Amino acid sequence: MTDPRSYRPAQGSIPTQPGVYRFRDPSGVVVYVGKAINLRSRVSSYFQDIAHLHPRTATMVTTAASVEWTVVNTEVEALQLEYSWIKEYDPRFNVKYRDDKSYPWLAVTYGDDFPRVMVGRGKKRRGTRYYGPYSHAWAIRETVDLLLRVFPMRSCSNGVFKRSAQIGRPCLLGYIDKCAAPCVGRVSEDEHRAIVDDFCDFMAGNTNAFVRRIEKDMYAASEAQDYEKAARLRDDLGALNRALEKQQVVLGDGTDADVLALCEDPLEVAVQVFYVRSGRIKGQRGWVADRVEEGDTGDLVGDFLLQLYAGETGSAIPREILVPALPEDAATWEELLTESRGSRVTLRVPQRGDKKALQETVAANAKQSLALHKTKRASDLTTRNRALEEIREALDLETAPLRVECYDISNLQGTEVVASMVVFEDGLARKSEYRRFVIRGVDGQNDVASMHEVITRRFRRLLDERADAPEVHDADEDGSQGPMLVDPDTGRPRKFAYAPGLVVVDGGPPQVAAAQRALDELGIDDVPVCGLAKRLEEVWVPSQEDPVIMPRTSEGLYLLQRIRDEAHRFAITHHRGRRSKTMVESLLDDVPGLGEVRRKTLIRHFGSLKKLRSATVDEIAEVPGIGARTATLIADAVEQRGSGPVSVNTATGEIQED
Repeated sequence: MTDPRSYRPAQGSIPTQPGVYRFRDPSGVVVYVGKAINLRSRVSSYFQDIAHLHPRTATMVTTAASVEWTVVNTEVEALQLEYSWIKEYDPRFNVKYRDDKSYPWLAVTYGDDFPRVMVGRGKKRRGTRYYGPYSHAWAIRETVDLLLRVFPMRSCSNGVFKRSAQIGRPCLLGYIDKCAAPCVGRVSEDEHRAIVDDFCDFMAGNTNAFVRRIEKDMYAASEAQDYEKAARLRDDLGALNRALEKQQVVLGDGTDADVLALCEDPLEVAVQVFYVRSGRIKGQRGWVADRVEEGDTGDLVGDFLLQLYAGETGSAIPREILVPALPEDAATWEELLTESRGSRVTLRVPQRGDKKALQETVAANAKQSLALHKTKRASDLTTRNRALEEIREALDLETAPLRVECYDISNLQGTEVVASMVVFEDGLARKSEYRRFVIRGVDGQNDVASMHEVITRRFRRLLDERADAPEVHDADEDGSQGPMLVDPDTGRPRKFAYAPGLVVVDGGPPQVAAAQRALDELGIDDVPVCGLAKRLEEVWVPSQEDPVIMPRTSEGLYLLQRIRDEAHRFAITHHRGRRSKTMVESLLDDVPGLGEVRRKTLIRHFGSLKKLRSATVDEIAEVPGIGARTATLIADAVEQRGSGPVSVNTATGEIQED
């Protein structure tokens, strides 16, 4: 624990201009990033009596060992730099106010020749139009299923589309009139594009024109005694109305706005966002985050705006954002968001009318979300701390193991041996720190030797990283504080630079002894080791004949089980990926003229046996080094194996049909 007074900068050395500041720990790792309109006032506030600070802020300033700042010209530049540094350094004390769940979007691949409508998640792609996000994927699919009756655009995958074009027959959706079947030429590219444009207009909120047009056509068909057409249009109208019922009109003036509401307590804050487009609720998101420090609602709103909208452009930012309180630098935020959107964006606190009523509805949702969160996850942080403390006591460690690394070995009859390393920090998975190993120096099925190799490789890298790292010098006196565990140019952590507080191996005494022997050979004596055996869930430590028995209801044992199971899952996933590639290689062994180099090129191109089976001869021939004749031989070799799934015989190691 560091005394903040040891690195407190002189009062007169801190500038009064806008800027961004960074706190670093003794190893040089950035642990917190913040911005300030007045750097001197803001940075100085962290060095008051610790008893007056928010608990999380107090932990941060005692973890840090130095503070530095960068002066910028305007408050907008400070916002942009703060966002960039948070993305780059991923500081542990900057609470992630962005929702950690993946919400589904309705996406239209507008940049394709024949655009496709689909439900997707994750990162947005250029050339695709997005609508949402939505709370549930099934709700989007129900809406799309209704709308395809009226707007029969393509919704099939690229593989299905190409196959239908090759065989000259549409898929089922084409036969039931939920697709115009552009794959077989029923409609031209321009005609299909017109259907897509109508669909996008409807999803954007321009619904009245379509409803009126279908009503007009329905009455006209009825007057012409074309009752079949009139009945079909009547059903289309019903489908449109059912789709519209799912999108409640909340603002009659056709407003485009995001409505943000918070429910706070001293330690956590619940967030709810309603997305309103053309007066209708198009989507909703809600989550709960830890509070970083003391601050009013306006400060929290500013933090959320930073992570919700920084980096977004165009229509992803609405014309209006309704908030419970304006941040101190509201004008700066409006300037930044206007620049990103390309048109005027306003921040408002609704005072009366429909917008005020909607804000209250969103706030009620936030309140219920926080209450439910506390019911389900009461004392979650306390529970994690208790689990780490129980592990410390059970293993007689000097301190609680804030960073735990767990290793597992996976193999198939001694072939394709791989290992996994998973990392938990403060009782939570740190997936960016996970690592995979391919075991090369062990013959056959020998988990003990494999464990020795992977521990040796991991901690040899630790020693190499420390040997190559420059020393960190104190700001006041030129005394060495040890190696810098981050790259001084980028500020990113070095890959294997951190020593864990505890190494856990999946196994019993043999695996534990192998791990301890590897550390002893490297001269590392400050990293404790234990093993968790699956049979009775007993904990084994080196040089002890009897295991450590933790109570079955122990939070510490539960945490060790979670870490062990995650390592096993990660190892199995890696092994299956390598096994799939091995199966493809086996299938291609007998293809004349296909050597090892071209086999590996083919595997890298398709990635799996399933994709290779679905590829046409022309697609195989597109792989560099594969000609038309060889592509035909490859397709024949794969086809001779049958079209069913394949697996590996665990007794012989041979590929067989399931």
